[in-house]
Amino acid sequence: MNRQVAASSVVIAGGGVIGLACALECRLRGAKVILVEKGHCGGQASGAAAGMLAPYSENTDYLDPFYKLCQDSLTLYGEWLQQVGEYSHIDPEFMQTGSLNVIFHAADVEPMKRRIAWQRGTGARAEWVEGADLHRLEPGLTRDAAGAILYPDEAHIYAPSYVMALEEACHKAGVEIFDHAGEIVLERRGDDFLFTGGQLPHPISGDRLVIATGAWAEQWQEVCGAIWPVVPIRGQICAFPTVAGEVRHMVFGSQGYVVAKANGSLVCGASEDVAGFDTSVTESGIARLKRWSRQLIPQLEGRPIQLSWAGLRPSTSDGWPLIGPVRGAEQVICAFGHYRNGILLAPVTAKRVGDWLEERDVPSYMEAFDPLRFTTNG
Repeated sequence: MNRQVAASSVVIAGGGVIGLACALECRLRGAKVILVEKGHCGGQASGAAAGMLAPYSENTDYLDPFYKLCQDSLTLYGEWLQQVGEYSHIDPEFMQTGSLNVIFHAADVEPMKRRIAWQRGTGARAEWVEGADLHRLEPGLTRDAAGAILYPDEAHIYAPSYVMALEEACHKAGVEIFDHAGEIVLERRGDDFLFTGGQLPHPISGDRLVIATGAWAEQWQEVCGAIWPVVPIRGQICAFPTVAGEVRHMVFGSQGYVVAKANGSLVCGASEDVAGFDTSVTESGIARLKRWSRQLIPQLEGRPIQLSWAGLRPSTSDGWPLIGPVRGAEQVICAFGHYRNGILLAPVTAKRVGDWLEERDVPSYMEAFDPLRFTTNG
């Protein structure tokens, strides 16, 4: 793993799942790595996520670069978690439960079967199930379901534990972490970029800077000479108490999902709205989750919610992340805007960042995530 990198020192801005993954990857490739986080690592979207690794459930229309990015990342996950486990004793609770994408109307059956056909063409495992077969797979599912697509390879992890595992792995691998740094400033001095201010003990710079600050990335666009239309989308989530085996798969419906965690909670999400950087939960948002989840799993009727929370998802105007070097500011590599797929996309994002640091070739589809695509088109 430890190959000589073209950039001998790397500064990572952002301590969410993407920043931590990039920091670990760069360190394992031999670079000196410093990570700067204004709060605590995983304190925003990463720690609040449901942790689903579901590229086929999330990408339902056609084969495009984003589908390929998500599929490639799922393929990397087994090896990636093994690497993380070599440096961390924290169990991220990876569970390959598979998923069910449920429909309620007969008119939706043929579109779902067409989806199965094109996704199978990309190597995905998918099958149509209905009737008694569906309810053998998921006994608690409503009898109103007309059928579902089963994706046996989709999985999930427990996001809070995963973020802690990444942070511990970074520490043990030798990443220097400055968290609780406060409101830092990115300055450009000639060809060099450096962080100053906040609670930093001194200015911090490196051969390369990786920006992984999620919904806060817009604050760095001017100094990099770019336009990065990234806005926070509040995702509200709740959890019911559950028992092992009550819900066996990740279950997706038209309005969200439910997923059972090893800690005895059934996570239900997500109610989305635009609320700036407000992470409070709302009565209306949680009420919507309660209604539809009980329609999906009738036995939840009358069961109290044990917890509710919200996280900020970094969304771009076209829904795709910005990943790659910034032309005209080649020292900078972007890795943000992953919206609701940050957990899923962490391994592939980290791998590509490492490849750019080593000046290796990357797949041609990565051009679709060019950080300057809005600058050029604007």
